[in-house]
Amino acid sequence: MASSMLKTHSFILFLILFFITVIAGRRSDSEVFGKYISISSLAEAPLTNCSSPLIFGDVYLVDDPLTIEPDVNSKMVGKAQGSYVVVSQGELSLLMVLNFAFTEGKYNGSTLSVLGRNEVLSAVREMPIVGGSGVFRFARGYAQAKTHSITQIHAIVEYNVFVFHYC
Repeated sequence: MASSMLKTHSFILFLILFFITVIAGRRSDSEVFGKYISISSLAEAPLTNCSSPLIFGDVYLVDDPLTIEPDVNSKMVGKAQGSYVVVSQGELSLLMVLNFAFTEGKYNGSTLSVLGRNEVLSAVREMPIVGGSGVFRFARGYAQAKTHSITQIHAIVEYNVFVFHYC
């Protein structure tokens, strides 16, 4: 009887998600791409007079919509919430600490946690899935990020997510 309580099923899941970061500095720009600006600077490095928009040591907080299509008007299925830290002095690399928090469908209330290095200018960046909650308890896997489009106002990033989890 005790052995029947220990039975679990494992699944491999593939998701394609898009997240849209509104990077504009003016409230009027955010009205075009959503209700609010979804990235905020928490801390800046002392070298703030450089021409680069991202400087080693800068810390940003994000609260980006997760959508199913690369369009700001696409259905939102959750949020990408967390922080980025600029961790390289010689290239544009970020330490990503993100939760994909799902708010719709069968994954509603569940999260996937991403923790890893994002070399932003690479065509495809791979970051590990280090855990999750809800449906994704004990999740492991990886996410491949590809920049779909970027302007001075917003960035749309495609995440192909491969997750191994139990239920």
